[in-house]
Amino acid sequence: MSVEKRVIKKYPNRRLYDTATSSYITLGDVKQLVLDNVDIQVQDAKTQEDITRGVLLQIILEEENGGMPMFSYEVLTQFIRYYGQAMQGMMGPFLEKNLQLFSQLQQKMQEQTRAMYGDNAMLNTTLWGEFMNLQGPAIQNMMANYMEQSTGMFLEMQNRMQEQTKQLFGGFGFPGYPGSETKDKE
Repeated sequence: MSVEKRVIKKYPNRRLYDTATSSYITLGDVKQLVLDNVDIQVQDAKTQEDITRGVLLQIILEEENGGMPMFSYEVLTQFIRYYGQAMQGMMGPFLEKNLQLFSQLQQKMQEQTRAMYGDNAMLNTTLWGEFMNLQGPAIQNMMANYMEQSTGMFLEMQNRMQEQTKQLFGGFGFPGYPGSETKDKE
């Protein structure tokens, strides 16, 4: 059974219209829907084209321009460099899986906090703030180690794929392709 997405229409005047509430909303309202785990689809009101990704990227851009950006210069330049590369198609699923794992870790930590301190949101917020101030560097180190291991596995997989490709296509004698020199000399 598929969950129906909440449709938001974007008009040429750049206004967003929530069809579920029959009212105009702001980009901040769309952000809140995402935070509330509401599945949304943003459509161009004129063409019916799905423009959800563009609107979500616009929300991310506004967040990045705010006080505490999530992505460093290095991360953003690496994203740009992956476009057009052979591994571009694998980057999205790789990041998606890592974000899922990070979310699961966050959810487990929140469940443990609730088990220890109950549903007192203020206490939880205060404790998490203090915990992150004290343990933030350790958690960042743990995440850095995890990412380093993930990167190593990713590069190893890439190397294996290259070797398999060489073995598969090396016997065909493509000019300039490694392994085809032996065919040329025969």
